[in-house]
Amino acid sequence: MGGNSPGIDPALMERDVVSFVIDSRDVKAGDVFFALSQPEYRNNGFNGDFDDATVYVRSSLEKGAVAAVVRQDRFEEYQTELASIEDKLIFVDDVIVALQALAHAVYLEWNRPVVAITGSAGKTTAKELTAHVLEASGRKVLKNIKNYNNGLGHPLTVLNLAKDASFDIAVLEMGMSTPQHEIERLCRITPPDISVVLNVLPVHIEHLGTIERIQQAKAEIVEGMKIGGIAVLNADDHRVAEMSALSRGSAVTFGIDNQADVMAREINFEGFGTTAFALITKDGEERVSFPLNGRHNIMNSLAAAAVGYSLGMSVEQIGRALASVESPPQRGEILRFAAGFTVINDSYNSNPDALLSMVQTLVDGSEGAKRRVVVAGEMLELGDDAPRLHIETGEKIAASDVDILIGVRGLGRQLVDGAKEAGLTNAIFAEDSDAAGRLLADEIKQGDVVLVKGSRGVRTEKVIEQLLDKFELEDKKSAAN
Repeated sequence: MGGNSPGIDPALMERDVVSFVIDSRDVKAGDVFFALSQPEYRNNGFNGDFDDATVYVRSSLEKGAVAAVVRQDRFEEYQTELASIEDKLIFVDDVIVALQALAHAVYLEWNRPVVAITGSAGKTTAKELTAHVLEASGRKVLKNIKNYNNGLGHPLTVLNLAKDASFDIAVLEMGMSTPQHEIERLCRITPPDISVVLNVLPVHIEHLGTIERIQQAKAEIVEGMKIGGIAVLNADDHRVAEMSALSRGSAVTFGIDNQADVMAREINFEGFGTTAFALITKDGEERVSFPLNGRHNIMNSLAAAAVGYSLGMSVEQIGRALASVESPPQRGEILRFAAGFTVINDSYNSNPDALLSMVQTLVDGSEGAKRRVVVAGEMLELGDDAPRLHIETGEKIAASDVDILIGVRGLGRQLVDGAKEAGLTNAIFAEDSDAAGRLLADEIKQGDVVLVKGSRGVRTEKVIEQLLDKFELEDKKSAAN
């Protein structure tokens, strides 16, 4: 870690480390505690104000941590409190950089392939699908927990290899939200053997300024891969396709509209929770019954398929694996209620393309429904164009044969305004997700089909929670079927 520990207790060198922790509340006996402070957050691309964890060093050691990693200048500020436990402290210039350096050393010792995935939308789903496909080939796969895809979550994921080095491959999503070369830094920790780019969309544009800068930031995952690696690229997104020129090895493409190495054709929506398509590679074709809906999820499945194809899996193996995936929580979950209505829970995140894709899924799958209802939270991090994008998205929802739109929080009002201007009279604004949940719970009727979707910060899962509080599901498996 490039650390300095002049007063360290020599006996610590013989201690086994159980885990590496950045939250003092999670410390257990045998852990090493990394005490983060505002300078590290600022220097490593994290926005906002954070607690100084140096104040928790003593309590972490009292809970059984074997050692703590502390910024040298923070120790000097807290020296009166920490001097008596200096024999258990490791001093570094930057605690986050130290954590990342340790993760890189563990990765080098492990020394097996890494699949890295980025994109403006769909990273977590694509990561889960890719891991599932590779596990179907018999590989043991390390993957990020939840969406731990930044400069802290990524190294903490990699450090799991210190406890269990038996993984055959790692599938790691890499996120970014600032111009501070976050993906480049993550690639330095674990240089990818395969770099996957899903899409380039105007997400985080408020921090990066232009779509071209977002493209450059996402391209760092291709520039950072190993010599001789494989870039897996979306052929239907021209900004992604252009990244093939940056590959330090070969490129494998996936897509629906444009010719690609891995393609989906003959796409048929067969009902909520099932989309059928022909998976086509240069080696053959396989009919797939895919348990997720929406064009964006088909693209995620193609990215996973392209990784499997790049690693030698047959189209039949890949097709069988895709047919057996389960919907990740809050990403297209189908909830069927005993009161006779159906809800698509896609609360995990949102952007204009993904929202409109799921609206189309709602329309395609609800023939015979009494009403089609969309509950859509404001879409965050769209920059200066956010009001216009919300208005235009509202107009497109109104043109999609939807009966009711509930726009939630902030720019959800512009969604409603756009829908009303386009002729959808039953468009309602709710100040927050709690209000939207109460409104929907009072309004919903037998025969309705509802889509709930919103950016994470809007917490549209609260809408689902209110429905579950008031109504019973048909059966315990409803959320998975």
